[in-house]
Amino acid sequence: MVLKPFAVIRSQAIRSYSFAPLLALLYLFGPNARSAANPLDHEVSRVAAASEAWRFTRIEGRKDGETFNSVMKVADTTKSDLDFAGLVLRCAPKGKIEVMIALIRPLPPRSHPQVTLTDSGTSQTFEGTMLAAGAAVLLPDEAAALAGGRWQSVPSLAVSVKEDQDEIKGVVALKGLREAFYRLFMSCAQ
Repeated sequence: MVLKPFAVIRSQAIRSYSFAPLLALLYLFGPNARSAANPLDHEVSRVAAASEAWRFTRIEGRKDGETFNSVMKVADTTKSDLDFAGLVLRCAPKGKIEVMIALIRPLPPRSHPQVTLTDSGTSQTFEGTMLAAGAAVLLPDEAAALAGGRWQSVPSLAVSVKEDQDEIKGVVALKGLREAFYRLFMSCAQ
């Protein structure tokens, strides 16, 4: 199933629930889970199960009809701002893997936020590029190298996204990243 990114989640009611980051990831990059046959109470049980694992799915690219395999992990809601959704790794052209930070509250689409990633006391700052109408921050290739290496041996990743005076912070547990990265890498080669 090919999925269309949802540009903006506007409902203040959804943002008040602790599972808002997972819902944002599902709307942005996952299957279209909200429908009349799938009411919000069904989402609660799916959130509990999905927050523990990396989710494998396909997402749309920038061009019409372009799709990419991806894995995503929802933010630790007890340690993250409500506007932080999680971490997404996706296949890119030429077999590369790209790292994106998913946000619930979008930033200006033409902005280039500073993204600081901290794992086990080591911090690196990158300039990001906005995707999905400002709801996802694409990081440079160096972040993909971290995901394929050092991040696989640390328990969590702290993320800070700064744009002008705004800062969105979040934490993503990295348990299972090695297996998720390998599965994604193998699917990118196909």
